Amino acid sequence: MIGRALVVWMLMMAIETIHGVLRNRFLVPVIGDVGSRQIGVLIGSALILGIAILTIDWIRPNSERSLLAIGALWLSLTLAFEFGLGLALRRPWEAMLSDYDLSRGGLLSIGMVVLALSPWIAARIRPSS
Repeated sequence: MIGRALVVWMLMMAIETIHGVLRNRFLVPVIGDVGSRQIGVLIGSALILGIAILTIDWIRPNSERSLLAIGALWLSLTLAFEFGLGLALRRPWEAMLSDYDLSRGGLLSIGMVVLALSPWIAARIRPSS
């Protein structure tokens, strides 16, 4: 189960990376950085949830606890990926953290909640047969 959850997480990160490139290329020039990041969180959350719904049966979680554990795993890996990539690209901590700060227009904290709960939500939307 964990191996399958890791494969799905890698798929999510690949799709989110493509999503980020497309957002920067097409949306940022039209509405600016902050607005495009906000819309990006909404679109990204929908993508993550869609992937979770499509793959939850394949992952085969066996309990409610395992659904929450997968969500915690995905959240931990994603935060490590986000901050690791940000540091590798020499992005300042303040800029990275501002993406999570609701008072500054950052909605990524909401996106991370959706990510963490997406296995549980997916199991409710698509019960195992």
